[in-house]
Amino acid sequence: MDFNTKFLDPPGELVRFIETGSRFIITGHKDPDGDCVGSQLALRSALIRLGKEAVVCSVGPFDRTEIKSYTDHFIKFSEAQTKDARVIIIDCTGRDRTGDIQELIEGFPCAIVDHHAVVTHPPSTEQAPVYVDSNAPACTLLIHKLIIALGLEITKEEADFLFFGLCTDTGFFRFLNETNAAVFDNAATLVRCGANPKKTFNMINGSKSLNSRLLIGNILSRTESHFEGRLLLTYETLEEYKKYGFEHRDSDSLYQLLLSVDGVEASVIIRQECVDSCTVSLRSVDKINVAKIAAAFAGGGHKNAAGMTVKGDISYVKQTVLKSFHDSFIH
Repeated sequence: MDFNTKFLDPPGELVRFIETGSRFIITGHKDPDGDCVGSQLALRSALIRLGKEAVVCSVGPFDRTEIKSYTDHFIKFSEAQTKDARVIIIDCTGRDRTGDIQELIEGFPCAIVDHHAVVTHPPSTEQAPVYVDSNAPACTLLIHKLIIALGLEITKEEADFLFFGLCTDTGFFRFLNETNAAVFDNAATLVRCGANPKKTFNMINGSKSLNSRLLIGNILSRTESHFEGRLLLTYETLEEYKKYGFEHRDSDSLYQLLLSVDGVEASVIIRQECVDSCTVSLRSVDKINVAKIAAAFAGGGHKNAAGMTVKGDISYVKQTVLKSFHDSFIH
């Protein structure tokens, strides 16, 4: 089964939503990652080639090393021409994940393209096409299919954007298994269109700062083992956040190191970013569904990668999160 038949086709309502519109605002989730950024930029390029007006908006931040070079492509929603505009939300299941943009887009004709399992806040307007396929490991796969459905071929620039997003959300294909041949078919198509795997790998994994290595060392040094070594938990303090900020994080490398430990099935990284609140990143190797755990805290994500925000300091959040894993490890 190849890429074209493996994943759901764009609904006709979405194609018509785009074909009958003339001005589009493409937005995505706050704290964007490569899949979100690559999907937005590729779709913008395609819409412009169709003769549409299209801009990409995000509340950011663009502190991740791999997406910094794309910052200048994005504008604030307040800077967009909104008269007769239609909104397309990318890589999140509803308006609530767009940050401050969610209130601004209320009442706009709106569509969703996403690969997460649940649409949490469907658009409230009459024109509300939803294109969701949770079998797709990256939103770029759906954007690729949408561009083709609009009657266009993929350009080299769009291939670069789509390949970048695909590689970030699949851990440069590390998260795929024997059921994902269609994803490699898609990757091969993008390479034939001009995407450069070597360049993309260096964008994602290169140019790390010394401080990012030092921060990883600090976080690793306080790792705790729970449930007989099946869960590893660690944290970043508020002081470290103030010292290093978001810019010097290298979460992907940290996840790899934790999940590579023998016998580990899941990991938790708690980061205190303000006095009374922590962000929590959850990862699992296979069976543990961390998206289900995150959903209990109004978070979201995938079976093996999810996150949420929890009120409280590190000590409180740690105990709360450990309790949420209890049923997953105690049978």
